[in-house]
Amino acid sequence: MLTDGRGVPVALEVAGANRHDMKLFEPTLDNLAVACPQPTVEDPQNMCLDKGYDYPAVRELAEAWRFIAHIKARGVEAEEIKSIPGYRARRWVVERTHSWMNRFRRLLIRWEKKAENYEALLHLVCGIIAFRFALIIG
Repeated sequence: MLTDGRGVPVALEVAGANRHDMKLFEPTLDNLAVACPQPTVEDPQNMCLDKGYDYPAVRELAEAWRFIAHIKARGVEAEEIKSIPGYRARRWVVERTHSWMNRFRRLLIRWEKKAENYEALLHLVCGIIAFRFALIIG
């Protein structure tokens, strides 16, 4: 799942739990619901990723999509947590969105046998989350 900077889901890809994050990066970008604005010097397009995406192919693909990838190398974040008081990972926004999605009981345990039905429920939940967020800030 890909979120904007506030945690609103903007893209997702359904795959088995045994698929590596790196292999789902391109399909997730292909599923962006809204075209990204053109990056400028004042407003670049940033993307925060965890160490599961720390591969040259992911960095090249992010650059091709005009994103500035912020990927912590393996072991760097653990050192920052130890050395910087009050340090928080930037990916907490995605973790929070996953928590919001888990509040929908139908998604918490996958009962649907067809991937299309499950993906439709995911899109519905993402729409509900975006609608609720728009009500809060709007």
